[in-house]
Amino acid sequence: MLSQRVKAALIFVPLVLILMYFGGWAFNLFITAVLLVAGFEFARLFRIKGYQLFLPLILVGVLLLVVQRWFFIHQYTEYLLTILIFLAVLTALIQYELGNSNAALNFALHLSGILYIGWIGAFMIVLRAIPDGRGWMLTALPATWLADSGAYFLGRWLGKTKMAPRLSPGKTWAGFIGGILAGVISGFLLVYLWRAVGWLPQSTPPWQGAVMGLVLAVLTPMGDLIISLFKRTVGVKDTSNIIPGHGGILDRIDTWIWAAMIGYYLVMVFRG
Repeated sequence: MLSQRVKAALIFVPLVLILMYFGGWAFNLFITAVLLVAGFEFARLFRIKGYQLFLPLILVGVLLLVVQRWFFIHQYTEYLLTILIFLAVLTALIQYELGNSNAALNFALHLSGILYIGWIGAFMIVLRAIPDGRGWMLTALPATWLADSGAYFLGRWLGKTKMAPRLSPGKTWAGFIGGILAGVISGFLLVYLWRAVGWLPQSTPPWQGAVMGLVLAVLTPMGDLIISLFKRTVGVKDTSNIIPGHGGILDRIDTWIWAAMIGYYLVMVFRG
């Protein structure tokens, strides 16, 4: 199992880093494909519990949100959200007429999946597309990964008190503190590094990276916990087995999409 995890990581992580570096169509198409697979996994999870989610609605909803962010950033958002709500309502009404007693809950799950995966996930594209997006993307995500590693190692060493024993028994408050320390330090150093190689302006203060690392270390674990909640609810260990030794796409990007969303808004705050 460990060798599978290592082999998968040696392929997946460099691929993601290379695509983040170059950006453009290749990166956007990759993110689109990843989010569509995540949408499939979301629908599959709740089908295990007996909810008859309409997969085409989720996939089309996620795709539309990603395409809207790709080509229009924040334009036409209200129109698109209105259309998606209408489609979810129509689907629920049809399902109920066809005898599905869970149609009302399906309505909530359809919207949850579309917005969670499509809306939040599309910030991966938005963050990379902004001016200096390469530097900020390569700050936000690696800082999140390093914060997660810091949480793991300090949690293994000193962790006794559990943060959320029902949702994620492996998470401890000591690990949470370790994640914050690793996030702050890595965010500071990454901004310092990207300034040196020209991926961020020389005027970018490294303290902004430290603040980003701090906020990401505090908030991105919620992405991991909500996916854990989904899995605990339906009684499975992984969202799928598409990545050997790692589980599913949702298992891998649970904190990534939060990092992109939070990172984007932090950059907007930094720029005033």
